[in-house]
Amino acid sequence: MLQQNETTMPTKYDPKTIEKGRYDWWTAGRFFEAKSDETKEPYTIVIPPPNVTGKLHLGHAWDTTLQDILTRMKRMQGYDVLWLPGMDHAGIATQAKVEQKLKDEGTTRYDLGREKFLEESWKWKEEYAAHIREQWAKLGLGLDYSRERFTLDEGLSKAVREVFVKLYEKGLIYRGEYIINWDPSTKTALSDIEVIYKDVQGAFYHMKYPLKDGSGYIEVATTRPETMLGDTAVAVHPKDDRYKHLIGKHVVLPITGRIIPIVGDDYVDQEFGSGAVKITPAHDPNDFEIGNRHNLSRILVMNEDGTMNEEAGKYNGLDRFDCRKQIVKDLQDEGVLFKIEEHLHSVGHSERSGAVVEPYLSTQWFVKMAPLASAAVDLQKTEEKVNFVPDRFEKTYLHWMDNIRDWCISRQLWWGHRIPAWYHKETGEVYVGHEEPTDAENWEQDNDVLDTWFSSALWPFSTMGWPDTEAIDFKRHYPTAALVTGYDIIFFWVSRMIFQGLEFTGKRPFNDVLIHGLVRDAEGRKMSKSLGNGVDPMEVIDQYGADSLRYFLATGSSPGQDLRYTTEKVEATWNFANKIWNASRFALMNMNGMTYDQIDLSGKKSVADEWILTRLNETIDNVTHLSEKYEFGEVGRTLYNFIWDDFCDWYIEMAKLPLYGEDEQAKQMTRSVLAYVLDHTMRLLHPFMPFITEEIWQNLPHEGETIVEAKWPVADHSLTNKEAATDMKLLVDIIRAVRNIRAEVNTPMSKKVPLVIKAKDESVLSTLTENRYYIERFCNPDELVIEPNPETPEKSMTAVVTGAELFMPLAGLLNLDEEIARLEKEKAKWQSEVDRVLKKLSNERFMSKAPQKVVEEERAKEADYRMKLAAVEARIEDLKN
Repeated sequence: MLQQNETTMPTKYDPKTIEKGRYDWWTAGRFFEAKSDETKEPYTIVIPPPNVTGKLHLGHAWDTTLQDILTRMKRMQGYDVLWLPGMDHAGIATQAKVEQKLKDEGTTRYDLGREKFLEESWKWKEEYAAHIREQWAKLGLGLDYSRERFTLDEGLSKAVREVFVKLYEKGLIYRGEYIINWDPSTKTALSDIEVIYKDVQGAFYHMKYPLKDGSGYIEVATTRPETMLGDTAVAVHPKDDRYKHLIGKHVVLPITGRIIPIVGDDYVDQEFGSGAVKITPAHDPNDFEIGNRHNLSRILVMNEDGTMNEEAGKYNGLDRFDCRKQIVKDLQDEGVLFKIEEHLHSVGHSERSGAVVEPYLSTQWFVKMAPLASAAVDLQKTEEKVNFVPDRFEKTYLHWMDNIRDWCISRQLWWGHRIPAWYHKETGEVYVGHEEPTDAENWEQDNDVLDTWFSSALWPFSTMGWPDTEAIDFKRHYPTAALVTGYDIIFFWVSRMIFQGLEFTGKRPFNDVLIHGLVRDAEGRKMSKSLGNGVDPMEVIDQYGADSLRYFLATGSSPGQDLRYTTEKVEATWNFANKIWNASRFALMNMNGMTYDQIDLSGKKSVADEWILTRLNETIDNVTHLSEKYEFGEVGRTLYNFIWDDFCDWYIEMAKLPLYGEDEQAKQMTRSVLAYVLDHTMRLLHPFMPFITEEIWQNLPHEGETIVEAKWPVADHSLTNKEAATDMKLLVDIIRAVRNIRAEVNTPMSKKVPLVIKAKDESVLSTLTENRYYIERFCNPDELVIEPNPETPEKSMTAVVTGAELFMPLAGLLNLDEEIARLEKEKAKWQSEVDRVLKKLSNERFMSKAPQKVVEEERAKEADYRMKLAAVEARIEDLKN
């Protein structure tokens, strides 16, 4: 138990000083490790694993802060908390970084070979994983490092192979030739959601394909004229009167001279363009399907790097866009291209490299999504559904699942989970298994690796020891309690975790998904390198401390909404922390060596004591309730109001009266209340501001080793006194009103002036009489009159509060016309409040749906506002007469 003195805390709040070394102390004490205590209910979150490609950004800081708040709070509430850390190998992104590093060193991955290249990739991983851990520490994240995982570690690799083999055996993984999204820059396939669409100014190129019999031509248009070299048909709608007589005939493909058929297909839109479309099955997904229906050949005219191949004839070797320019010129020269129409259209770009994506015919591995998606959609109709917060994102998720296409999972990379498929060197037979075939010399493993999201989709259960279903962590901590992530990866990751979790464990992977938005700059723009508006969270911490950044991130928006970052807002949270520090230091300086067992709230308490304890209970209930609903913005507002307004600005000022007085019993009670309220307040605030709260709590009289393991506050309603809260509100309203009057006539608080208070009834009179020393101390009257019917002085400044009227004779200072004008404004304010309440009370919908308690509160407001309005009107009449 810690003995206190005023020298324990530094005089100035310096986040660098108090944060230094604290995280190491927490981790050395193993306070963040799950204990597998069977007497406690488990609460589990797995971190969305950051990519080992660079530094964490503000979005990571926001995401992990929210998780840290949840896990710290649940740990204090008595749960056995596991917050599992880990990182993602990020196939395309990491390989691109390593290849760039090698290029800078004058070599390539092909020079090194696969094994040496992977050694370099693992070195990169270790270096950047260390950076990420340093950043986690700087943020103060309560992670269980004893269970840290990586998407390429042996345990997860085993899970990946298990899933691949099982899905293959069920016929849900297959290998086939399809049109896929191809990145010519990184030379790899992309899934649909790795393609970002941007509006690009392009053109429609209108061409005439001559009929073989010489009877005319058919008009087609395209945005990609270079692909015409791979055309194998022209399609029209079978019911289109303009063309149905041409179905079965042939046209001559310009440039190549190849004869291709005219086919009828319902896919063609008769109303769009000429009603006839060129069909290039190897370079367009819709054309691919049409080609399958009509048994058309597939002619690939492009190489993997985006250059034209030998099928392109004289254009062989040209870059695809250079080919476009040349072929347009040649078509114009031949008279085939008769119109170029400007056209703004949406063009797919690689999320990773930025290259224009090419629809490309390729043999790849796919997951058949229909049955997996169907099961995940059906789950949402049951009580075991995944709860989205806010719930509107469930519709986003379901819409995508209902319209999902088969998932291309193979990537032409070296860094990643190598596909567990082998091809027989002589027969071409395919073998899929956990290990290579026994006669390995006769087989060759597939060179491709799996899409990064394939392993990430298994994260909630592969990290727990699955496929060993008897693993302790899997049995105890799966399904997880919550997932915290941004709305931008609902498709990439959330959906895939749900259908894979359901398929392989039979359970949802998490109960709740808390969705947050994106961090934007002050103007609402997305942060990016190109705009130069990015903010490094580590630099913010260096300047303002982790607590200030965390509190801003956690409380700056509501669930699902974007967050606008401004330095001014972080400065405001630093000011809040500084206010807490100074108030705590004052309290500690006046505790006179108090220990935890000396805190005693059983004696006589002042109205201020009763009030602050009541407000503390209300704050505990509100913070707990709002936190359970993930309403951290409202939690922040609640804590801020209680700490800054109630505790710092009012209670501490009122506590100075007994602390500096002669009544030892009152002093001891005030010390007990200060210690009790500060202890509970630090615990409430701890999940948001872990460093400053630990530092203050260690200096307070306390039980236990660390606030990390302290019990979450529970309201003690034996300490709630609603009457005292009402009385205190009256006192505060009077003090504020007097201060406002003084400010209006520029009369400083140091100047004594008379104060007359008219009490509405005996109850108010009793309260004010018993607590007149607060009014004397904070209003500084040279004469104080408190009566039910006092003689009201002429030429007074006045104010109306609930239960009383105030009169301050300010002879020589009061301008009668200005005071009447002020009162007219006050009259308009109270009339507006009366009208607003009456409108609500006359609303049938409100009256029928609102709880009786709410209706009664509105009626009480109406009575209060009417009383204040009448008092102001009467005062105006007095002054006018």
